[in-house]
Formats: sequence, C-alpha cells, structure tokens
Amino acid sequence: MPQPQQATAPRGAMSAGIVALLALCLFINYLDRGNLATAAPLIKDQLRLTNTQIGALGSVFFLVYSPGHVLSAWVIARINPYRTLALGLALWSLATILSGLATGFYALMVLRVLLGLGESAGMPASSKLLAQHVAPEKLGSANALILAGIYMGPAVGTFLGGMLIANFGWRPLFLVFGGLSLLWLVPWLIATRDASAAGPEAIHHAEPGLGGLLLRRQMWGCAIGSFSGNYLWFMLISWLPIYLVKAQGFSLPMMGVLAGLVYMLSAGCALLFGRVSDLWMRAGASSHRVRMTMIVAGSVIGVGSMLACALGNAQVAIAALLVFPLANGLCGFNFYAIGQTLAGPHAAGKWVGVQNAIGSSSGIVAPIFTGMVIDRTGSFSMAFFAAAGVGLAGLLAWVFLVRRVEPIDWDRTD
Repeated sequence: MPQPQQATAPRGAMSAGIVALLALCLFINYLDRGNLATAAPLIKDQLRLTNTQIGALGSVFFLVYSPGHVLSAWVIARINPYRTLALGLALWSLATILSGLATGFYALMVLRVLLGLGESAGMPASSKLLAQHVAPEKLGSANALILAGIYMGPAVGTFLGGMLIANFGWRPLFLVFGGLSLLWLVPWLIATRDASAAGPEAIHHAEPGLGGLLLRRQMWGCAIGSFSGNYLWFMLISWLPIYLVKAQGFSLPMMGVLAGLVYMLSAGCALLFGRVSDLWMRAGASSHRVRMTMIVAGSVIGVGSMLACALGNAQVAIAALLVFPLANGLCGFNFYAIGQTLAGPHAAGKWVGVQNAIGSSSGIVAPIFTGMVIDRTGSFSMAFFAAAGVGLAGLLAWVFLVRRVEPIDWDRTD
C-alpha cells in the first residue's frame, strides 16, 4: 500500500549556498572513502596484505554502504534530510580518523564498515532536497555540481594524499583528512538550523511503498544502469593508484598527478554537460531526449575506454583514461536527474535510496573481483575486459528498461 508522504516546499526555494554545501559534503564523502586507494601501495606493503585483501577492504565498505541507502531513506522520512546528512558525516569522519590508527587488516575492515554506514546518507539526502526544491530544467546543473564534488574528492585526495604519504607516510593522510571533514558540520548546522529544527514535514500526499518501487521496470533500468556505470568508476577509484604504480611504473607523486587529473577532468566535464543539459531543456528539448542522449553517448565512451585499456599499450591506456572523464561527465549527474524525474519530488529520496542501494553494490563486486583477476592472471587486461562488458549491460538497461524519462503516474500499476 502507498504510504503517506511529506509535503514539498516550492521548487526553486533552495539557496545556492545550500546546494554548494551539498556538493562540498559529497566532495568530502569521496575524499574520505578514496584515502584507502591512495594509500594502498604503502598499506599493502607495511601491513603485508594481498591484492585480494586490498580488494576486500574496498568491497566490505559497499556491503554496508549499499543497503545503507535504504536505511538512510527510512531515517530521512522520520527525522529529515538535514539531520540525517549531519549524522552521517560525523560518523564517517570519525571512522576516517580511526583508520589512521589501525594496525591490521581486521581493524581496517571494521572501520570501513563504519565508513560505509555513515557515507550512505549522502545521495538519498541530497537527492531528496534537490527534487523537492529545484526545478526540472535546473536539475542538470544542480546534480552536476554535486557530481563535480564527488569527482573532485578523489582528485584532491589523490593529489594531496600522494604528496602527503610520500613525505609523512600513510597514517597522517587519514588523521588529517578525517579531522578536516568534521569542520563541514559548522556551516551546515548554521545554514540549516531552522529547517532541521522543524523536523519531518507535514504529511499530505501518498508515495509508493518499497514494493511499489521494485515492481517498476524503470527502477530496475536505473538500478542496473547505475550498477554498470558505477562499476567502471569504482574499479578505477579502487585500483587506479595501484595500476599506475605497479603496472605502469609511476612514482607516487606522478601517480597522484595523473590520477588526480582523471578525477578533475571528470568534475569539469560534469559541470559542462550539466549546464548544457539545462540550456538544452530551456530551449525546448524534453527531459527524455536530453537525459537519454547523454546517457547513451557516455556509456559508449565508457565501454570504449575500458576496451582501449585492455587492448592497448601503455600510451593507449593512459590516453583512454584521459578520455574516460567524458563518460563520467555525460552519465554521472544524469543517473540522479533521471531518478529524480521519474520519482517526482515526493518519492525521490526513497527512489534514489533504492536505486543507489542496488547501483552502488557494484562497489562490492568491482574491487574484490578486480583483485582476484589480477592475482590469477598477473595483469589488468581481463579486469578491463570485464568492466567493458558490465558497461555494455548498463547501456542496454537504460535503453530497454527505462525507455522514457518522464514522471511516473503512481496511480497507474503498469
């Protein structure tokens, strides 16, 4: 049965400052989760971990992070997205700090679980706020700003982190970044004090229940498409530093520069294409035409980049990595804009929670599967071939399951 849902505030009511703080929050989210990958070359040697154990540390994060999206959507409905986001950031920042004190594999594993639980609040809370307060023709730029924060997190983390660990070791990386993350709470609590104190909004409208969402083919199209796109991203964010250092022979500082460049280009492409999508819609194009054109184009580029990394020499692989940000820029923000458009303002938090719970589960598979493939084959080639196949499956899901990007009529059962 559909459940009562909160009334939404008028669209366009969200200030630019709040949107910027949301982007900063997701920047911190990805900066902190990427610390392990940045420090992995040193952690692996100092703690004597195998490639499979490094992959397992990436996967266990997502074992909690993925289902945590559904829990976060539940918490959002019972308090509000403002408080949920603050609690999540406090938890993951503390887990980051404690990771700098860990002395073995199992201690790191427990802290990655806590990190995943806290970080799962990020996308459901931000998507709920954007869908409630941002007009459809502005969703592209708003989501792109948040995606730019997501991409800049690993960019800054890898660049500065590479320099930090080269000079001081890997432990200060976690201690410094985790401590700085907590400072975000100060402007957030001040800026959202009144809205957060109000608690849950008055209930007026009906929203679909969890079962109703799972019966929609559009939900499965978004979930599979997100899973596939995220697989490529999570494979890179987990293994790019080791790939560049161990497979391509880069020094730690040079690894930081090149990996950081991939992430920074992704952020720039997201901002560019987010703006293009808004302008295109204001010129009269439908949400369906804009979103699906970008999703298809980005998916094709992503698959091609993975194949180039698998088949090419070192120069071709590096060139493909520098082209891959086009795929991130075209697809990333549209994952969420499509879900927000399909669900509508009242159901967006739950929709994105479920979509990300399924979609981000690729973070469970990609890191550990990649590590197992490398241990078995001794190279990255088969791992890149697998990523290309997953990306192709996602492209088919967007085209044949989602089909049209337009608000769902929740009174209809088809």
